[in-house]
Amino acid sequence: MAAGVVNIRRDVDDKFYRYRMPVLLTKIEGKGNGIKTVIPNMSDVARALSRPPTYPTKFFGCELGAQTSFDEKNDRYIVNGAHDATKLRELLDGFIEKFVLCKSCKNPETDLIITKNDDIIRDCKACGERTAVDMRHKLTTFIVKNPPKNPKRIKASRKGTADGSPSPANGHENGHSTPEVDAGGESDDELTRRIKAEAAELNTDAVAITKEDWSVDTSEEAVKARVKAVGASLAAVSLSAGGDEDSDDDFDSPYAQLGRWVEDSESLGPVEVYKKAEDLGIAKKHKTVQVLAQVLFSDDILAELPKYAPLFKKMVTSEKHQKSLLGGIERLVGVVHSEIDLNNTVPKILMAFYQADILEEDIIKQWGTHVSKKYVDRDTSKKVRKASEPFLKWLDEAEDSDDDDE
Repeated sequence: MAAGVVNIRRDVDDKFYRYRMPVLLTKIEGKGNGIKTVIPNMSDVARALSRPPTYPTKFFGCELGAQTSFDEKNDRYIVNGAHDATKLRELLDGFIEKFVLCKSCKNPETDLIITKNDDIIRDCKACGERTAVDMRHKLTTFIVKNPPKNPKRIKASRKGTADGSPSPANGHENGHSTPEVDAGGESDDELTRRIKAEAAELNTDAVAITKEDWSVDTSEEAVKARVKAVGASLAAVSLSAGGDEDSDDDFDSPYAQLGRWVEDSESLGPVEVYKKAEDLGIAKKHKTVQVLAQVLFSDDILAELPKYAPLFKKMVTSEKHQKSLLGGIERLVGVVHSEIDLNNTVPKILMAFYQADILEEDIIKQWGTHVSKKYVDRDTSKKVRKASEPFLKWLDEAEDSDDDDE
């Protein structure tokens, strides 16, 4: 586990648990009656929990009987009085249990939904359950008065199951009516709706990247060259697979089919790509991540990363997936688009995947210090890792900074 980062569920002792957050930090300011506790990284913690930073701050105030204040413009979140970090971290665990974790599967991948009756529901994107928040807690009043941005409003359903009884899957624990979505929508399942929503959000928030002449060469010769490069890269995958998954050296293997389908399509969205991988039966295979890393991007890689980040976040679920993704990146920058400036591009690619919580610090460091011939030749492997050194140095410096803060 990276220094300064903990599992959202601190009772889970798994260094590869995918749901993580920064360690909550505190800073005591003032003296006497004016003493207060400032939480300098509350925004980062709240972002990892997909909650507004005002919610956990207000929760601390409710639990401690203390006044709280927020200055969202200057990113300052304050609890009056002197409170040590250990105490607030324990209280944060309580907030996560009550207002973040799905009560059914204990997964933090939830959204808060406010009903027209002003009840609060945790809508879980992992298992599909909707479970009620205990409305007796004082924080619920604050949440109802200060709903999340773009909150989902749902209405109480009068429908039950076929036998007239309330639906147990979506019913409230406090006896309220079963909620259902107020507005209609597309028929996509929860998974694809989430990928689509995240892609739209990331595209909106993505920082614009200055371009010189990044247009894609669509001439017949250029297209043939890219197809040939992809074909060569897919063939190389089979040489490095080690027999741990389905062989893809066959022209009709699902991996080859997926690669050709992406190459032959235009303006693919993350939902379409995931559905295609599902149809081919390889959505959960780690090799699929490697293939997609090679074929999804043009030479305008940095501008396209925000669009596909939600797709990779959904598909990268283990250490093996992360290593395959890094292998795909090696082939992307070292073979498919070998003309790009490695020193300028590789650190930014790694930073994008790291900040999106797709690649973990330990995995990147291990990869960056071990040259391998698994995905590319040794010389190319060395060049790519050499280009990654500024990012690896940044990771070390960030770790040292976290240690100093602690």
